[in-house]
Amino acid sequence: MAISLLSRTFATFALFTAMRTMNTMLLISFLGLLGCFRSVKSAPTPTAQSAPTVSFHSLSATDIHGKPFSFESLKGHKVMLVNTASECGYTPQYKQLQELHETFKDKGLIILGFPCNQFGGQEPGTEQEIEAFCEKNYNVTFQMMSKVEVKGAQQHPVYQWLTRKDQNGAMDAAVKWNFHKFLVNEDGRLAHSLSSGVSPLDEVVLNWLEGR
Repeated sequence: MAISLLSRTFATFALFTAMRTMNTMLLISFLGLLGCFRSVKSAPTPTAQSAPTVSFHSLSATDIHGKPFSFESLKGHKVMLVNTASECGYTPQYKQLQELHETFKDKGLIILGFPCNQFGGQEPGTEQEIEAFCEKNYNVTFQMMSKVEVKGAQQHPVYQWLTRKDQNGAMDAAVKWNFHKFLVNEDGRLAHSLSSGVSPLDEVVLNWLEGR
């Protein structure tokens, strides 16, 4: 009798713990999504911007294979930078990103995907696992980078530039969830900050690429 009661007590506790963990994860996702509805922030025209104190093309990062990637190679290209995750509600945007890449790569667009595990722990894998996931599920061929932090004390220098007006000369911005997108012009000027809920194929993106 005592053993049966003890077993039921442990089972009830385990169920309560599991439900609490699930509710916590749902709450994290919900709070993240609150800041991710369609939000577009556009920089002033280049003539109205302050000169960047840090040149976009002087930056560098590490690609998904651990090799240095110099942003000097991006001169003359329009660039989309996006923080990615493999277990997010927005993960299917990989398909749209790949479609955008295939449509505009010959017109000068370069897409840089930066895996990040800071939002809901939704990118827990290694670079090798991330690359395999992207290839298997979305046939990704655009440039993927090593995992970075896009906010906080360990924020990568590229994301410091993207989110700080005192560096980019255009605007402050905040990355609130996975698949936030930044658009940078051929001359290294920040043009748009697009929240996670904005599709990579949104008219804002297409108009920018077409120069409209």
